[in-house]
Amino acid sequence: MIELTVNGTPHRVDVDPATPLLYVLRDELRLNGAKFGCGLGQCGACTVMAEGEAIYSCLTPVAALQGRKITTVEGLGTADNPGPLQRAFIAEQAAQCGYCIAGMILRAQAMLQRNPSPSDGEIRAAMEPNLCRCGTHMRILRAIRRASNEMRTASAQNPTEARP
Repeated sequence: MIELTVNGTPHRVDVDPATPLLYVLRDELRLNGAKFGCGLGQCGACTVMAEGEAIYSCLTPVAALQGRKITTVEGLGTADNPGPLQRAFIAEQAAQCGYCIAGMILRAQAMLQRNPSPSDGEIRAAMEPNLCRCGTHMRILRAIRRASNEMRTASAQNPTEARP
C-alpha cells in the first residue's frame, strides 16, 4: 500500500510502487486533469506539484511520493469557484484545445509560489518545459501575469490568507 496526500485528502492505493503517479491519479483516484502527452517528460501535459515543486507525473514513480503533498489542477479550484490562475486562464482565453492547460497552470502555480512577482523573462524560463501545440503562448503569459497581479493584490489586502 502506498499512502499519498492529494489535494489535501489522504489516499491509500494498492499499486506497484514503480507505477507512474499519472496512472494512479487518473486510474485509481479519478483525477483526470493531468494528461498523458508524451510519456517521456518532454511536453508537460502531465505536470502536477509535489510539495510545491512542478513534477512530471508520467515519469515519477508513486513510491517516490509517499508522504509528500501532491497538488493537481483539481486542487486549485472548481468550475464554480476557480482559483486565481484558473480564472486568469479563462479571462485571457489561454486555452485553445486545452490539453496542455492543467500542466501549464500547475507549473505556473509552482513558480508563483516561489516568486510572486516574476518578470516576463522569468515566466518564460519557468514555463519553457511545458509545450502548447496550439500556440497560445502569449495568452498563457498574459494569464500568468494577470494571476500574479491578482494574487499579490489579494495577499496585500488579506495577509492572513496570503497564498493558495
